Amino acid sequence: MELIPEGAVSDQLEHAPGAGEQISDMKQDTHRFIHNYKGLGAFGMDRKTDEQTVMFYLQKFCEDTFMETFIPRLSDAELEEIYLFINDRLKRHITEDEYHELFLKDR
Repeated sequence: MELIPEGAVSDQLEHAPGAGEQISDMKQDTHRFIHNYKGLGAFGMDRKTDEQTVMFYLQKFCEDTFMETFIPRLSDAELEEIYLFINDRLKRHITEDEYHELFLKDR
């Protein structure tokens, strides 16, 4: 899988469209789950609830306004820890094609 090298900044971020630019031919990110979820926000009850709770947390966590507040407060080591954790899970659980199609949305 061709993930971003550890410790490097992706050229993709530097060339990403700015706030005022159109993203006409790129697939858009979706966060439908969070808007429709009516279940419990609990962990440890059963696998289905655990999966839904993690999806809920991740979608809330990744909201732009929250990230703008949270990310600058992290230490360099904490940023690296989060990056390495996510990168490791991507390598373990999705194929390179899935990485491009579902995660990067560049195919």
